[in-house]
Amino acid sequence: MAEQTESAKATLYHVKILHSSATDVYSQDGSLDLAVGDLVLVPTRYGPELGKIKGTVMRNASKEQHICRKATQADCERYELQQSKEASAFQICREKILEHNLDMKLVSAHYCIDEKKILFYFTAENRVDFRQLVKDLVGIFKTRIELRQIGVRDEARVLGGMGVCG
Repeated sequence: MAEQTESAKATLYHVKILHSSATDVYSQDGSLDLAVGDLVLVPTRYGPELGKIKGTVMRNASKEQHICRKATQADCERYELQQSKEASAFQICREKILEHNLDMKLVSAHYCIDEKKILFYFTAENRVDFRQLVKDLVGIFKTRIELRQIGVRDEARVLGGMGVCG
């Protein structure tokens, strides 16, 4: 019962994850002074990520995630540095895909904020055996590598596109 009253006092926020189009609900107990537009660190299934407060939520969420903390200047600088590293990682991965003659289209590369993992998103019509590609990428980047196959609609969303379906 004590958890419910404490949860009722928490403020719920819509937070957009910066590297994707994902928006989720996160709670905060009032210890942080948050406003629309503030950058925050939030947990995701891939690890902590930088997100932007889009507004508050007036409903109770069934699956609450808690905001870790407000983003610091160092977090923002790390995010900007990672964006330039992502461009290089994307190019290297694309070259390795061609080298291995894999039938896949690389969509994007993303460094997690804690730099423990690089996510590569790709599309392909069929299953792709990319085990050797992963080994090569681990050898180059010396970190965990995750390749995620996404659909063409997800590709459009990742790239920021919008079609006739909205």
